[in-house]
Parts: sequence; structure tokens; C-alpha cells
Amino acid sequence: HTELEDLCKSCNLCSLAKNRTNTVFSSGPIPAKIMAIGEAPGEEENLQGKPFVGEAGLLLEKIFDSINIKLREDLYITNLLKCHPPDNRTPLPEEIKSCRNYLLAQIQLVQPKIIILIGNSAFQNILQVKTSISNARGNWYKIKVNYMSEDLYLMPVFHPSYLLQNSSKKPDSPKWLTWQDFKEIKAALDFYKNK
Repeated sequence: HTELEDLCKSCNLCSLAKNRTNTVFSSGPIPAKIMAIGEAPGEEENLQGKPFVGEAGLLLEKIFDSINIKLREDLYITNLLKCHPPDNRTPLPEEIKSCRNYLLAQIQLVQPKIIILIGNSAFQNILQVKTSISNARGNWYKIKVNYMSEDLYLMPVFHPSYLLQNSSKKPDSPKWLTWQDFKEIKAALDFYKNK
């Protein structure tokens, strides 16, 4: 893992390398039953070199805490991109392609049973679909992987930055729906813990 991270730190495969302060590789244990993949590091992540440390990261930490998962202890977390896109713009296809091998190697190392796809970019790019996150969240997706005989389960969830813009907790609001999704994730994780 350290070798892979060192390789990433010196990566120049796309133009984002020119303006980064730090690469943002990951945090969390290896192996881990649960892995989360976001879109790209924000400005705060770029400064600290860690994923999900800004305001959205604090909210994500609270959400995981609510189902007794410690963000940096129980869960391995990373992003599609390892460098911060300017002005937090959506990652470009060539940037995602440049980082793809890092992400695939991380999945192989971590060997998760469950992956949480945080936000639209992570969901659409990992599963190669055009469905929006609004229509996809709350549904489990399954894919075959070479490190286990059963399917790998993936759950798309709203990005915490989207939840910060939509503060209502009324039934069917994004925050309320996210709570339903995380109850599902907790149930799935409990199932794997008891296996």
C-alpha cells in the first residue's frame, strides 16, 4: 500500500498534478469489510492530504458514527481522483481514467465486501451507468470480483456536500433518505460481521 501511495504522490498522468498541494490517497484499515469511494478531494483535503476532512467530511463522519462505524478506523475511504480539481469542478473523463488503476489496486488491497459510492460521479463511473444518484440511491448493486466467491455489494448514497445544501429532515428529503440508506448499510455490515 505504501508503494502504491508513493507512486501516486509522484504521478503526472493528468494536468491536475501541476496545481496540487498534496495527493489525497486514502485513510482507514487494510483489509476492511467496508470501503467508501467519493468523487475528488476538495481544497481542505488538498491541504491536509487526507480524504473527507472538510465540512462535508465532518457530516460524513457523523453519518457513519450514527451506525457505529468509525470513519478512519473501521472504514477505508478514498476518491475517484487523488488530486483536487480546480474550483471543485466535476472530474473530467481523462482525469478519472488516469486515476483508475490506483482505485482498482486499492479495491484489490482492501478486499471490501461492501462499497459505498458517495455521490453521482463515483456511482456513475464505477458502475458505468448513466442513472442519476436520485434514482439509484437506496438500491444495492452487485458485481463479481476476483477476491471472493460471493458478489461485492455497492450502495450509492448522496454526497454529504449535497446534504449540507438540503438541510430538511422531513420524510423523503435527501437527509431522511440518506438515513434510510445507512440503516440498510448497517444491516448488511451486521450480516457480514456475523458470518
